[in-house]
Amino acid sequence: MTNIAGPRPSKTHRDENFPVASRLISARHRGIILAFYRFARAADDVADSPSLAEGEKLALLDGLEHTLLGKDDAAADALPLRAALADRGLSPRHGQDLLTAFRMDVTKLRYQDWDDLVYYCTYSAMPVGRFVLDVHGESSTTWPASDALCAALQIINHLQDCGADYRRLNRVYIPLDAFAGHGAEVSDLASAKATPALLQSVRDVAEQTGTLLDEAKPFSAQVTDLRLGLEIAVIQRLALTLRRMLLARDPLSQRVHLTKAGFAGLGAIGITEGLIRRFVKTRTPYRKAQDA
Repeated sequence: MTNIAGPRPSKTHRDENFPVASRLISARHRGIILAFYRFARAADDVADSPSLAEGEKLALLDGLEHTLLGKDDAAADALPLRAALADRGLSPRHGQDLLTAFRMDVTKLRYQDWDDLVYYCTYSAMPVGRFVLDVHGESSTTWPASDALCAALQIINHLQDCGADYRRLNRVYIPLDAFAGHGAEVSDLASAKATPALLQSVRDVAEQTGTLLDEAKPFSAQVTDLRLGLEIAVIQRLALTLRRMLLARDPLSQRVHLTKAGFAGLGAIGITEGLIRRFVKTRTPYRKAQDA
């Protein structure tokens, strides 16, 4: 069958805001995680393409799913993931859930309120964390904290890119009730500098994201794999920092992304925090036993 070719990749895993299969992750897991990333990046580039029509995008996304499920070999970007899943005996469900989100990106341009946005994250973000946990053989009891962190990361990313998403794709993830609550207009996103009303709308969403990060606090110490736990701790530190930036800066006119140096420095802090959390967790039962 003819190979299905979507847009050329817009970036690699090294260009993301958060680590993807960094050296903290065990080498035996990095390959399958990168295969998942390749699959997700291919779908994301299809959904975000400004040159493809809606029908073309949906057809390409269907093609990725067909290859993922073994119905054909036409979508090259799905083949490594399909092979890796078969090798591990893992389900394609998380990849399919991501495709649901990318189809929403194609057909849904506005979100009414916070719950509507979080529902989108159920498909666009939460499957990523669940996939990584499944790869590591972690318990599904870690999913709630993972879901909260992944949703927070997704929303932070949308706030960072709110101007570009609107200008390129007419896509807006800031809930409409956040605009209405401050008298802002969606069209304000086209400006070079945010209006006071738009800034407050962005900051309201960033404030709500703090609740998700609070729910995710125990996550890095919940997983049994030390290296994964440290990766999670790094991501938590980066997310907290980026959220603070969004609360203080204008995403239309100011930098709300980390430099490479800032990324590395915060990574070191995150590793330290992760080690401390795990030490405290292991010492607490010991102390309780000593006091008994």
